[in-house]
Amino acid sequence: MTALPSDLPSPAAPTAAASRRTFAIISHPDAGKTTLTEKLLFFAGAIHLAGHVKAHGERRRTQSDWMEIERARGISISSSVMTFERDGLTFNLLDTPGHQDFSEDTYRTLTAVDSAIMVIDAAKGIESQTRKLFEVCRLRDIPIITFINKIDREGLDPFALLDEIESTLALDVCPITWPVGMGTDFRGAYDLRENRFLKSESKPGAADGRTIPCSGIDDPQLDALVPERILASFRESAALALSAYPEFDLASYRGGHLTPVLFGSALKDCGVEELLRALGRIAPPPRPQPAEPRTVAPEEKAVTGFVFKMQANMDPNHRDRVAFMRLCSGRLKRGMKLRQVHSGKTITLQNPIFFFARERQLADEALPGDIIGIPNHGTLRVGDTLTEGEELRFTGIPNFAPEILRRVRLDDPMRAKQLKRALEDLAEEGVTQVFRPILGSQWIVGVVGQLQLEVLASRIATEYKIAMGFEMAPFEMARWVASDDPAVLKDFIERNRGSMAEDRDEAPVFLARDSWELNRTIRDWPKLRFLTTRERH
Repeated sequence: MTALPSDLPSPAAPTAAASRRTFAIISHPDAGKTTLTEKLLFFAGAIHLAGHVKAHGERRRTQSDWMEIERARGISISSSVMTFERDGLTFNLLDTPGHQDFSEDTYRTLTAVDSAIMVIDAAKGIESQTRKLFEVCRLRDIPIITFINKIDREGLDPFALLDEIESTLALDVCPITWPVGMGTDFRGAYDLRENRFLKSESKPGAADGRTIPCSGIDDPQLDALVPERILASFRESAALALSAYPEFDLASYRGGHLTPVLFGSALKDCGVEELLRALGRIAPPPRPQPAEPRTVAPEEKAVTGFVFKMQANMDPNHRDRVAFMRLCSGRLKRGMKLRQVHSGKTITLQNPIFFFARERQLADEALPGDIIGIPNHGTLRVGDTLTEGEELRFTGIPNFAPEILRRVRLDDPMRAKQLKRALEDLAEEGVTQVFRPILGSQWIVGVVGQLQLEVLASRIATEYKIAMGFEMAPFEMARWVASDDPAVLKDFIERNRGSMAEDRDEAPVFLARDSWELNRTIRDWPKLRFLTTRERH
């Protein structure tokens, strides 16, 4: 078996775009994604204890889950960005929500990455949310490294897990590390490509226990380190894995057809460093980005980028709004002027920032693949394209039609203006849709999942000190309405004023009472398009 190829940039060009690795971690809830994120940061030297960050010489609690409600519930509900360096490479890690109610945020985040790590629970295999997120990656040909987590617990047979990846996701698999025992028999993992035993010391922070170079799976050293019963089973299964699965092929992986698979335990620090090394060696540098009227290559000199996420109130002391922008080409410098293609406005990047979850650092310079934050006061939106002047629009960053609609109830009518501000601020993040009915004064919010409503109410109470709640709305579905014939669209709106609303961009939205009404309306108005997604133009 050949080792993974080295794909590191030359030392002579440490600041080249080829030194960037921009990736996301995707998984079903409870697969161990947040723990793996912290351990990757630990092994990269970005933090010195899981959950603690080196910042200004102090220990600070700065997990990727930085919102109060995230820590209280123990779940990720907002994407966060962490930039760190190792071995001359700059890694941009985009941690995504695992909960399905926040899959929109994850979908848009995946438009900004060049590769992904798919985390699978060894006891559960591929779960529904993992499958959905994988399909998003497939749409964009995002290459995936698979990390099968929790092998220190009782789990499925390794071959069964690999077979499930092959059959369910239609991916070729190439095991890189192999478990040496699982559950109560867990002793570590073995690097099949470089013949190293990753011995688990079962001590958090033990840097993968000890890494022991071996001549192969039959190396006599292993006899003294692993009980005979466990070792015999490992040797038999590892020999079969070495013969049954293909050699690693870089082109096939980067084309999205093959996934290298690492077995490990984030909790026990087993296989995490190997995962980080694999990212550096094989994950692609910045890739060309789809746009209209042309694809943008990272080597181009002119600066281009797109906004894939907004975050309100990251700093609770200021009503700030930060746009997360993926830089696609050029060398961005602090103080540059860029054109917001949607509006034609010129924006000066006075204080662009790099992120480490909630921590910030001024970005004097950024390269393709980097994720920068642009503080603004509502000027930028999700889906915006920024260029040095060229008329471009990066594609594939949509809004999604909500599945749950609720009227907003304000407990104190005197705070209507503050509520409007809060709803618009939080809707800019792209997770909650806010609709203003043409008739009536009550706002209607639309979300994909029930948990989003709870989070929205909690954030409005915590961040804006507004008492509010939700009531049932007389509508179940929302669809954006479009037509090539403006007269037909105008006629439809006039005839259906009681069921019409506008979104934040004043685009017309049809609110249907049920699926029957929606289907009948679609049938009665064949010259209209009733859209479940909408990109900002």
